[in-house]
Amino acid sequence: MEQEIRFCTTADGVRIAYATFGQGPPLVRVAGWFSHLEFEWGQPHFLWRSLEALADSHLIVRYDGRGMGLSDRDIADFSVEAKLRDLEAVVDVLGLERFSLLGQSEGGATAIAYAVRYPERVERLVLYGVWGRPLYHLDRESHREAFEAAITLVRTGWGLDSPAARQYFAALFMPDADTEAMRLWTEMQRVCASPHTAAAFVRQLQDIDVTSLAPRIGAPTLVIHRRGDTAVPFHRGREVAALIPGARLLSLEGRNHVLLTAEPAYEKYVQAIREFLNEGRPRAGALSGPASGLVTILFTDMEGSTTLTQRLGDEAAQAILRAHNRIIRQALEEHEGSEIKHTGDGIMASFTSASKALRCAIAVQAAFARYEPPHPDAAVHLRIGLNAGEPVAEDADLFGTAVQLAARVCATAEPGQILATNVVRELAAGKGFRFVNIGDVELRGFEDPVRLYEVREA
Repeated sequence: MEQEIRFCTTADGVRIAYATFGQGPPLVRVAGWFSHLEFEWGQPHFLWRSLEALADSHLIVRYDGRGMGLSDRDIADFSVEAKLRDLEAVVDVLGLERFSLLGQSEGGATAIAYAVRYPERVERLVLYGVWGRPLYHLDRESHREAFEAAITLVRTGWGLDSPAARQYFAALFMPDADTEAMRLWTEMQRVCASPHTAAAFVRQLQDIDVTSLAPRIGAPTLVIHRRGDTAVPFHRGREVAALIPGARLLSLEGRNHVLLTAEPAYEKYVQAIREFLNEGRPRAGALSGPASGLVTILFTDMEGSTTLTQRLGDEAAQAILRAHNRIIRQALEEHEGSEIKHTGDGIMASFTSASKALRCAIAVQAAFARYEPPHPDAAVHLRIGLNAGEPVAEDADLFGTAVQLAARVCATAEPGQILATNVVRELAAGKGFRFVNIGDVELRGFEDPVRLYEVREA
């Protein structure tokens, strides 16, 4: 397997190195601490190897953050906002519209911030070894002294193969590593960044506080943390998981913050991420290349989402959108639907059966009829449109006339209404659904009128 390294430029003019390998739905790693695309590539011990294990089912995207690895080095600003610009530049140059994020260690804060700022683009979020608020309480003398001592040691001993420096960093990040892994870790520190850059980077770690952002995450989230982590205590990860609505927490045994491939917990880590990312997806190969069979496509659209945001504000509107996502995804899971993509205020999904798609649509509308929003004037009304056909499958997405028609049918529906094309009605004949003929409707982009039916419970 080969990686391809390229460069892009951030909004503030920083050159960022990024690399891709594998194929499938995109998974973007937001690395923590330090990274070096070339040096990591040849090392068998470290956690990045888990990405190689996932490359059989995902397009893996890695990048060196500002000041690190192959990216521009002479950098002073390592704030979360600055590091957001690195991530934005990479996903934008690759044209990734929707993808999953893996935030490791310090990179978790950047991943959280991105997921909140761009909820329509983040499909799933995995966080490993993260924390939500400053690790040191600088109002306490003992914490202040320990923090300054760490900065001094970084500045004076960074990357040196000296017993004192190596023992400090190795004991902090991987106390149970063998001699060879410690040696490679020391070398990686040396090649990743200069002592001055490393000290500036570590100092700004203390500014991380995403506790106000975490509750606003709408994407399904998996938080993984080691019970005995000597660098970031377990309770830090548990706090982040508790703040994110619906997040799952997976605890792994062990003390190493840098999870090594030789550890028993490594396989559990890889398997947990693989299963989490593939939830709700068709079996491997089902969407690779042109679709080989008939599928039913469902689109949803939430009425007045922009107006809702303007009326209630970003945070309150985001809470409603999270409820919207949760309701639809639960219905998809119950009716064997596959989420294809999030459209910002709706979801596109596919089904191998027209009757399953129709039952899912009815269940979704029923769930929203029961839903009690946190604000009395914030009722959620959904349009749903269905069509069936043989779309083209590419890069975990569906394309073609069948998809375009389903989207137009959805746009035609009234709030609270389910509309379906005649082909869906015929496929579900005799399955207990009630179809009300609303006539031939002219749809934008289609030459001939299309016969549509309103779907109601029988």
